Parts: sequence; structure tokens; C-alpha cells
Amino acid sequence: MASNSSLITTSTALFSFIIIYLAVSFNNIAAKHRHSTHSTTTKHHHASNPNPRLQQAYIALQAWKRVIYSDPFNTTSDWTGPSVCSYTGVYCAPYPNKTDVQTVAGIDLNHADIAGYLPDELGLLSDLALIHLNSNRFCGILPQTLSNLTLLFELDLSNNRFVGPFPSVVLSLPSLKFLDLRYNEFEGALPPKLFNLNLDAIFINNNRLMSVIPSNLGLSTASVVVFANNNIGGCIPPSISNFANTMEELLLINTNVSGCLPIEVGFLYKLRVLDVSFNKLVGEIPYSIAGLAHLEQLNIGHNMMSGVVPAGVCELPNLVNFTLSYNYFFEEEGVCGNLTSVGVVSDDRRNCLPERPVQRSKKECDAVIKHPVDCFEHPCGDERVEKRHEMHGR
Repeated sequence: MASNSSLITTSTALFSFIIIYLAVSFNNIAAKHRHSTHSTTTKHHHASNPNPRLQQAYIALQAWKRVIYSDPFNTTSDWTGPSVCSYTGVYCAPYPNKTDVQTVAGIDLNHADIAGYLPDELGLLSDLALIHLNSNRFCGILPQTLSNLTLLFELDLSNNRFVGPFPSVVLSLPSLKFLDLRYNEFEGALPPKLFNLNLDAIFINNNRLMSVIPSNLGLSTASVVVFANNNIGGCIPPSISNFANTMEELLLINTNVSGCLPIEVGFLYKLRVLDVSFNKLVGEIPYSIAGLAHLEQLNIGHNMMSGVVPAGVCELPNLVNFTLSYNYFFEEEGVCGNLTSVGVVSDDRRNCLPERPVQRSKKECDAVIKHPVDCFEHPCGDERVEKRHEMHGR
């Protein structure tokens, strides 16, 4: 899926940025130590660590190793002895303002398939700027002691088995810019405070979150927001327009969002990816979207939208893919009826478009077209119309 590759690109770019950030903040982050005779000798020649920061790190990492139950690739097999800077996945760098003092600045255990949980002692790693634990089997809840990590810039806990309510501890991290909690088992309400933080990217997709989209959604400064595959619900608030100077990707796939797509979405002039598919959106496509000159991917498929597909949207200069299938649109203006002629991949199946293949039945279409939703009077939709759409199989 195109939006997935876009996410990967964004994540890679952000990872590159964090390395640069660490280099500046910690005066050239140390390269990852390889297994060597020198590093082994170093471990055996130091009975204790004269550096209190590394001693604290040793205590934390040993506590963590004790609660690792499975390590199929032996990633942590060299986590022995006080020379923590030689541990696989542990990155050290000079402490800011004290360049003669080494400290643990980063942990990267991505794709290690490790099973275990995060102990309270991780709070001793107070100088960490990044934690990458993508694609492991860590479980349980996040320890509150993570609030000690006041320099933490990037937190990636994706593709694990963490549980419990949305981890409030991440809301207390003053330096956090990149938050990735996707593909876990977090549940319950989405805290509005999340959107008061100065974050660059928010990935919370594929959890068990049940809530409504907070009205302060647009107060964040994020360039990427991904809610997909949660039961968030509610309407997209007009405050989303406050994202205008930063937002580049917005993915609300399968989040139970309802109501109309607000005209304020068209104010997000930097937007490249907009995917609101598999929801309960009604009403027409706001013409303001025709002003999104950078938009490449637009997916409004599998909703209950209707009306005319405006030519201005189909003529966007950077549009590559436009999916509007499984809605109730009854007219495509201008080039919208033949987007392949201008090199745009499109899908308009299962609508009410005359003379187009694979469309809905007249009975389905009449039930919706006769009762249009007025998005100016009912920006959050008309419940009766939504139910009527659902009765006719969407």
C-alpha cells in the first residue's frame, strides 16, 4: 500500500535525524561496538565502573536482562560486565557539557524478537535520547520511571505486546518528538493532552483505543498523524486546520470516524497523504481539497459519501492515486471520469455513477441520493441518514 511505504520513508528519515540530533547533543555519538578481543579484554579488566553514569546504566541493563525470557538471536548475550558501551544495541556518547564523561545515549533493539518486559530500573538511564524496540515481544505496561528520561527524543515501541491504558508516562517527556506505539494492545481513551505536546510524528495505529477524536487535535505540531485501526470515533474537528503549517500525512483508516469531511482539511496545504477510508463519513467532498497542491495520495473509499466528485480535486498537480470506491457518488466532473488518461491510478467502483462498471443498484442509490446530508447544517452528520446508508449495505 502506498501509504505504508510513505510511513517507512518518514520513519527512516526520522531515524536519520535522530542520529544527527544525538551527534549534536552528545558531541558525536559513538559507533556501535563490535565483538572483538579488545572489547572482551576491556570487560575483564574493569571490576567496577568509575563513571557513575555508566554504573547506573549497568544496574539498569542487568535488571532488564534478568526479565528477558527469550532472546532467540542472542542479542543480549554480551550484556555482561560493567563495560556497557560494548553491549549490542547500546550506544554511548559524551555527556553534554562534560565531553570527558561517557553516558548511554541510545538503545536500539529493533527486530530482535526479544520477549520480556521493561523493568522500573530503566528510569536510571536518564540520559537516553532514543529507544528503539520495534518488532519484539515485550509485554506488560510501561514503567512510570520512564518519566526520568527528560532527554528522550524518540520512542519507538511498535510491534510489541504492551497492554493497559494509553501510557500516560509518555505525556511527561519534555524532549519527545517522535512517538510510535503502533501494533500493541493499548486500550481505552485517547488523552487530549497528547495533542498539546510538541511532537513531530504520532503513530498510535493498530491498538485497542476506544474514544473520540479530541477537539484539540490540531494543537499538535506533528507532520505525521496515524490513528488507523482503532475505534476512535467521533467527527474530525475543525481545529484540524491548526495543523496547516506542519501536517504532511494524515491516516484515519478504519477508526469509526463519522460526520462530514470538514472543509478545514483543505487548509492543510502541505498535505501529501490523506487516507480516511473504511469509516462512516457522509456528505460531499469539500471543494477546499482542490487547493492541496502537494497531495499525492487521496483515499476516501468505503464510506457513505455522496454527491459530485469535483474536477478540481482530480486535477491536483501531484495526485498519483485517488480511491473513492464504495461510496454513493453520482457524478464525476471533467477528467475525474478518466483519471488514467492523466496518469492517476483511481478506483471508483461501487458508487452510483452512470455508465461506469461495477456500480451499486438503483435501489441502493435512490435511498441515499433522495436524502442528502447538508454538511453546513449537520457537520457531524445526520444519524438517521447514516443508519439508512447502513441498512442498504453501504
